[in-house]
Amino acid sequence: MNIPTSKPEGDLYPKLRLLVLFRILFASILLGSTVILQLSEDAALSSKPLLILYGLIAGILILSLVYAVMLPRIRRVTLFAFVQIAVDTIVVTLIVFATGGYLSFFSFLYLVVIIYSSVLLNRRGSMVMAVVCGLQYSMMIGLEHYGILIPLGLEGHPLPLEYEWSRILYKVMFTVLACFAVAFLSGFLAEQTRRTRGELKDMEDHVKRVEKLASMGEMAAGLAHEIKNPLASLAGSIQILKEELSYSPENHKLMQIVLRETDRLNSLVSDFLLFAKPPQGNLEKVKLDRALEETLELFEKDSAYADRISIKRQLLPDIWVEMDPVHLRQVLWNLLLNASEAIEGGGTIIVTMSSHRARKVSIAVADTGVGIPEACLKNIYDPFFTTKTRGTGLGLSIVHRIIESYASRMDVESEPGIGTTFRFRLNRVYPKGA
Repeated sequence: MNIPTSKPEGDLYPKLRLLVLFRILFASILLGSTVILQLSEDAALSSKPLLILYGLIAGILILSLVYAVMLPRIRRVTLFAFVQIAVDTIVVTLIVFATGGYLSFFSFLYLVVIIYSSVLLNRRGSMVMAVVCGLQYSMMIGLEHYGILIPLGLEGHPLPLEYEWSRILYKVMFTVLACFAVAFLSGFLAEQTRRTRGELKDMEDHVKRVEKLASMGEMAAGLAHEIKNPLASLAGSIQILKEELSYSPENHKLMQIVLRETDRLNSLVSDFLLFAKPPQGNLEKVKLDRALEETLELFEKDSAYADRISIKRQLLPDIWVEMDPVHLRQVLWNLLLNASEAIEGGGTIIVTMSSHRARKVSIAVADTGVGIPEACLKNIYDPFFTTKTRGTGLGLSIVHRIIESYASRMDVESEPGIGTTFRFRLNRVYPKGA
């Protein structure tokens, strides 16, 4: 059986602890109410309904104690929550029967169970509980109607059930529909709350990352300039020495290594400077599908990737954005490089455009590579951080800095062994005559 779950499971532990406390509180209130009712009605303790109620109260307290002891030892928390809620529906049905069955006003407790099932599970889980509650209530009323179950009054005498079948059917249908309505609404609200909480957490992480990178950027920009200037002098001096001096083949090989590594360092410092202090872009109205297609065609012609990487595109026509074309090409190129480096052997990169309510356009770059471990996702935009054997670890940092300068952010979804998707959004513009 597939149990409807709410992720992550670790979030269920504190919620289940609160649910245990809620049951104890409910049992205490029910105990007090039962005692007061017994005294006010002068009912005998041997009355069958009272015995059922006191037995249920004792059962709720014992179950709460068992749940509290078992909870720290349980690994399949979602299944444990599902079992608890299913038991709660049975307890509610017994309470309804003990307090008059069809005449009981405690049927609202079904709705309470459904509400907290939507919080602990999800909308699908709350709908399952609505079905369970509806079936239990319908069966109980049906058995009462046919005389198989006899609802008792507080004194233990059978209660008359002389209502018309149509009236009984109406109440059953009303209760069942109420269960489904509450399940749908509470499930919807619970999912919205989870989604909003997740978005707030993502936004908080984004703000922290931006603040961290901004503080690093100021220091890094000055440091990169200090390194770049003497590095350029060093490279120029070595080039002059190479042209003017004669040396053995062994020394020539060493000279080539020095020049190659100098160029590599110069490229690295240039990339780091671009990350630390991205240049101000020249905003232009860019036809997005055309700009993306040009970069994709250029990448497809690169001999380093043409043989092993297949690129698919799902582009939308007639969508314009306001952005520096150089920045757009650089973002897409770095994302394509990152995707190709993540693919071992052959694979596919998919570039997708999607429109959002005529105000935003989303660009996604997905690959069929090795994926990124979940523990590394929070660090992928840090400079020099990389999970690959190739690259400097600055590509995604530069992409992130450029995208955030356009009041947007990078989102990433990754599953190890399946692939990774990077996605960012840009504001749409509507040029006159376009």
